[in-house]
Amino acid sequence: MVSKSVNPCRRHVILLITILSCLHNVSVSSSEFQVGDTRGWVVPPANDSKIYNDWASENRFLVGDSIRFKYKKDSVMEVTNADYKICNSTHPIFFSNTGNTVFRFEHSGPFYFISGVSGHCEKGQRMIVKVMSPEESLPDNTSKSTGFRAAVSSLGFFKIVFFQFFVSYVVVSSHVI
Repeated sequence: MVSKSVNPCRRHVILLITILSCLHNVSVSSSEFQVGDTRGWVVPPANDSKIYNDWASENRFLVGDSIRFKYKKDSVMEVTNADYKICNSTHPIFFSNTGNTVFRFEHSGPFYFISGVSGHCEKGQRMIVKVMSPEESLPDNTSKSTGFRAAVSSLGFFKIVFFQFFVSYVVVSSHVI
């Protein structure tokens, strides 16, 4: 039998394509945040009506992340900025009253949430969440979730470094032959 030898450079290219295909399937996971931490989605104490906006500003939200509202005998609504300002619950963009609502952020920008129970929004049960665009989401040292984001982002960095290393190897190997 006559065996054909495969060009080593071609072999490296095939290996590179295979490895990159495998790395492409490694996905960056999104995060889920529980609104209000352990308190959940409740009417805030009279002296702490900004509790939810404070909570939202302490976290970093990205497209694909989710927030979970846990509550009893209440509801959650996404509304427009205008409706948020006056606590108008008559035309919600999104409504849920299941007691355990997960809302996923599909795009960047501000999201406005209020309670649908009469009087709750006026007492402070409302929140603005700013979801960052990919350009804004680069890790920095000011966010509580920076460590998590940096760890997840390192997967992308690993892909770039690995790709550069492998291309260098293929180029050097092809010149040796």
